[in-house]
Amino acid sequence: MTGHELLGGRYELRGILGYGGMAEVRDGWDTRLHRAVAIKLLHPALKAKPDIRSRFVAEARAAARLSHPNIVAVHDFGEHCGTPFIVMERLSGRTLEQEIERGPLPTARVQAVLDDVLAALAVAHSAGILHRDIKPGNILSSHEAMKVADFGIAKTVSGDHTSGHLIGTMAYMSPERLAGASSSVVDDLYAVGVVGYEAATGQCPFPRSDLAALARAVMNGSAPPLAAVRPNIDASLATSIDRAMARDPRVRFTSADDMRSALSGHHSSPTAAALAAPPRRAATRVFTAPVPHAAPNTYFVAPPSRRHPMTKVRKILIASAILFALAVAVLAFALEPSSQQAPAPAETTESAIPTTTAPPPPPPAPTSDQSPREHGPPGKGNGKHKKRD
Repeated sequence: MTGHELLGGRYELRGILGYGGMAEVRDGWDTRLHRAVAIKLLHPALKAKPDIRSRFVAEARAAARLSHPNIVAVHDFGEHCGTPFIVMERLSGRTLEQEIERGPLPTARVQAVLDDVLAALAVAHSAGILHRDIKPGNILSSHEAMKVADFGIAKTVSGDHTSGHLIGTMAYMSPERLAGASSSVVDDLYAVGVVGYEAATGQCPFPRSDLAALARAVMNGSAPPLAAVRPNIDASLATSIDRAMARDPRVRFTSADDMRSALSGHHSSPTAAALAAPPRRAATRVFTAPVPHAAPNTYFVAPPSRRHPMTKVRKILIASAILFALAVAVLAFALEPSSQQAPAPAETTESAIPTTTAPPPPPPAPTSDQSPREHGPPGKGNGKHKKRD
């Protein structure tokens, strides 16, 4: 296409702003309204594929239905020499991806970005449109706020133009979508959680060494808690992002407004009915190649257990148990035999005083030549004593 040729007889093409999976974005000029625009053109190699063309048209129609300060506006749609194109508002800022490349964002900046993205999704979801490709490269910055772009794989209530295909960016897909389940509002919010995690830490929550390792990590593992990677993060922000990325989809947020409220500090918990319901079962998907099993060194961090305040009765029982254990220990120590034995009493030559009077020993028996009357004390005569006058 020459520089003098105009798309639709109106839009002048200029430099390339970026590339996508099925289109390129060019800088442009609206010769009729004299304003800068961004023009998205379908790749020439894809324009002959009916399913790709239908998705491209669906993006234009879906985005044109949405009018919100946080959504990139669509001005026009047309076709030039068999190539479909979409004319959008031209933003002077950069993408969130380019901003994250410079390092982790401040907490206030992360909160503001997520709030803008959730505001855009709230409008899209209320209109029955799922984005299905929320990622930093599709979030553009302007002077006033962040804006969501690229509804190229959006799903509307009227139909899914990607039926039978796993379309999107794997690093931001929920485990259920990778397993083949139909997309839902929860999946868009899961992607917002991944975007927030990446913006707050400057790194992806899952390794991206290759697609197989990435798929294993998303489907079989859990990202490290945000507070463990960035300890100084705001508590409400960390809790909201971790919940949006929870492995159990019943724990995640069910609406963009609910997640916005949690980011502002108004925490909400999943209802009992939601937790009682069985998790959403993914549809059976047939892959062209077997899915590798999880690697033994797959990083896994169990979610923190929910602690409940201790009741008074429980405190009393714990204190009683401690006192009982101490009493048993003291009693066992007291009953333990001493390692040193008392010395045996020394023998003496003096006879001990008996406690009872023993009978005196019998006198010796008289000899044959001596009668009992003649026996007397030594030194006395053997005669009879005479009575003195």
